[in-house]
Amino acid sequence: MLEVSASGYFNWLRRPQDIAGRPGGRHSDEALLAHIRAIHAEVKGEYGWPRMHKELLARGIRVGKDRVRKLMQQHGIRARTKRKFVVTTDSRHSLPVAPDLVQRRFTPEAPKQLWSGDITYIATDEGWLYLAAVIDLFSRQVVGWSLQ
Repeated sequence: MLEVSASGYFNWLRRPQDIAGRPGGRHSDEALLAHIRAIHAEVKGEYGWPRMHKELLARGIRVGKDRVRKLMQQHGIRARTKRKFVVTTDSRHSLPVAPDLVQRRFTPEAPKQLWSGDITYIATDEGWLYLAAVIDLFSRQVVGWSLQ
């Protein structure tokens, strides 16, 4: 009647369903994009198109990697880029080293006898911020700080 073999029909039935729930269809771009956006939000933007493709397959959504790449590119869905690590210390030098006035004893007997300071770098969307802090080693309280 339909000139289709029984095995062909049952293979067609086993194919993934389309958005309307019919077997053998392909996901519309809109439906696929909704899945991509949901996963992108779920993983906080960590996945690029290769991992997104693998995640879609793991969730039972059969789609080609080129289609995932194209859709993500067309709609501006990108993985977050890793920030560069800032190297702040170079111990291989012949410059003079400051003397150790504390002699590695970091437990003073009273407040305001021994303070210590440090700086750190904080990555933001606008660039790097520099945080400097000074603590009293007796009370372990911050006695001063600056953020530039």
